[in-house]
Amino acid sequence: MGTVTNNQSCGANTPSVKTEGHGGYGVTYLPSTSTRPRCTKQPQGCGSYAELQTWAAEAPDMVLMHFATNDIWDGEPTTLILSAFQAVIAEFRKNNPNVIFFVSKIIKLSPSGCGSCLTNVAALAEALTPAWASTNSTASSPVYIIDHYDCGFDPSTDSADGVHPNLTGATKMATASYTALVASGYF
Repeated sequence: MGTVTNNQSCGANTPSVKTEGHGGYGVTYLPSTSTRPRCTKQPQGCGSYAELQTWAAEAPDMVLMHFATNDIWDGEPTTLILSAFQAVIAEFRKNNPNVIFFVSKIIKLSPSGCGSCLTNVAALAEALTPAWASTNSTASSPVYIIDHYDCGFDPSTDSADGVHPNLTGATKMATASYTALVASGYF
């Protein structure tokens, strides 16, 4: 399910999949109440409330959110990111009150020129607790945390640029995702 069809840069002969993986997007652009100025760093923008509504209208049964990398990179505060997560969750629940969420403590990132990224991603990881998930869960729409932050990902060895995972980094992320999905009891 998704509005983007691609092979996720996995190489030749890999199947195309439909996702909502949008490079350069920020979760803080998505809420209807967002006050961030229009993004100009890429032609397609960085996300909008209208796009969030389109994604939510698909009424998926499950949403995996590894969101906020670009928000951290842009220096957006943890409180704003958490508020945006809550807005995204609420929007999806409008179309499917039983949707299950897996929200990621995002991987460590250390891109060139972002001296505060490691500190800011640590603050976000610290805020995404089981208590946060419980507070944002409903009986029919639980929220689970996937811990990509503490999955052993090292941006200096598990990425080519301090942000985007290489094969080793992606494997660590996949293992953490699988572990969280299985632990939830849905699989």
